Amino acid sequence: MKAETNHYRRNFVMAGVFSAFALPVVAATNSKNPTIEVWKTPSCGCCKEWVSHLEGAGFKTTVHDVQDTSAIRAKKGIPLSLASCHTGEVGGYALEGHVPAEDIKRLLSERPHAVGLAVAGMPMGSPGMEGPPGANQPQPRFDVLLVSKQGVPTVYRAYR
Repeated sequence: MKAETNHYRRNFVMAGVFSAFALPVVAATNSKNPTIEVWKTPSCGCCKEWVSHLEGAGFKTTVHDVQDTSAIRAKKGIPLSLASCHTGEVGGYALEGHVPAEDIKRLLSERPHAVGLAVAGMPMGSPGMEGPPGANQPQPRFDVLLVSKQGVPTVYRAYR
């Protein structure tokens, strides 16, 4: 009986030691690509494609279908002039439109003092707006804008 108790005690201690080392690794993995919260209209196909793009890049997503995204866009500090078909949020930053995942990763790495990123409108070639597979796609031509706390956009990355 005593040997059996020692066996269980040793396994319990070993599990605790393993957990102490494993937890920071799991936390670091999850913080590298945090969850992106997305607000979109239920019928928007390109929004669904953008979410798939994010998930393919390692982000987790939480999607909220709403009838109108303008209220959430305004709440997040994105000017109406930069509006697109969906709005997201990650790490305290707003994401408006078809922002590429690699630019979101850069934003989260650099942590600038800003509202977030925007791709105004719905430019062809941006993630989610690529067109049908196998079609001869034009070179993407759009800007990812960094939106300041004052609502002023500057080019964060130009796709040409």
